[in-house]
Amino acid sequence: MDLKKERKMIDLNELTISAPGRICLFGEHQDYLGLPVITAAINLRISIHGVKRKDRKYILNMPDIDDKEIIDVAEPISYDKERDYFKSSLNVLLRHGVKLGNGYDCTITGNIPINSGTSSSSALIVAWIKFLLTTASNSAYNDPYNIARLAHEAEVLEFKEPGGMMDHFACSFGSILYIDFSKTNGHEPVNVKLGKFVLGDSLQPKDTKGILHRVKDGTLNALSILKQKDHNVTMQTIGPDQLDNMKNLLDQEQYNLLFANIKNREFTQQAKKELQKKTFDHNRIGQLLNLHQAELRDRLKISTKKIDNMIDMALKAGALGAKINGSGGGGCMFAYAPDSTEQVAEAILKAGGKPYIIDVGMGVTVHNSQH
Repeated sequence: MDLKKERKMIDLNELTISAPGRICLFGEHQDYLGLPVITAAINLRISIHGVKRKDRKYILNMPDIDDKEIIDVAEPISYDKERDYFKSSLNVLLRHGVKLGNGYDCTITGNIPINSGTSSSSALIVAWIKFLLTTASNSAYNDPYNIARLAHEAEVLEFKEPGGMMDHFACSFGSILYIDFSKTNGHEPVNVKLGKFVLGDSLQPKDTKGILHRVKDGTLNALSILKQKDHNVTMQTIGPDQLDNMKNLLDQEQYNLLFANIKNREFTQQAKKELQKKTFDHNRIGQLLNLHQAELRDRLKISTKKIDNMIDMALKAGALGAKINGSGGGGCMFAYAPDSTEQVAEAILKAGGKPYIIDVGMGVTVHNSQH
């Protein structure tokens, strides 16, 4: 739909916008290396309900976490905390020339597990930026691609964080997405009907910064060593045989990081090929998830004993495949369980996790309009 026509259909006095969390089906820890990923938005969401005010203040009520924030855009916006996402989003939009009018009384709620690898923060920022762009008097950026890029700028670049753009694309576009980060417009929908998943929250907080520092920096350092020997080496083209021929240049951890990323790159491409078939093999997708998890567990070492146990229990209960989700060190896993959803959820619960039965969900959405 034309964005100007869409805006005319929306009641700007009171509106609700939501964005989904996401799981990374394939390509965990690959987006920041310029490698492809396959993401799936999920039907757990962050919702922002707003009622227009007469001034330029945003009153942000967050009952889920018993918090409240007040931002006056008539005044300069400075950061008061380490990750001041509401304010950073406003600053990014203002910097890009977005014209904001009146403020809103907002209530923000959600059911995405927090600090668990399911992109609750990215979903919040995507929903917030969509909310602000929808209410702005100019809407040049109000499309999924630009919302994703602005959200990445507000969450990652503004605070010099190490993450990539996978989460923002997944939360903005929704459904199942193949994203090739070596290309400027490398995102494409994967039009396939997957069965249900079971998300399992380990209830252990994830260690995003520590693991990204070790895995990202370690991989890039190892790659730079190989480039000194052969400047044509890239993460997009290096294969296991080429890596083995240069193995003597690396220590064991560096070799493991590169080898795991090469294998996971291959699993992502194999999964894409399978999912593009008219009739794809659910069991093959499960097998590829298990192969992916083995590299994440054994070579990238981002899993935990509790998550490993949750995965083992899920597989024994009938899941076709399972893997850790997100940066790791805690957080969530998920299991692909189209025919054994309830049994897998029960197994995850017995393993000490909190299960959520989930479907693939839609992207950032405006929920109420005049027609």
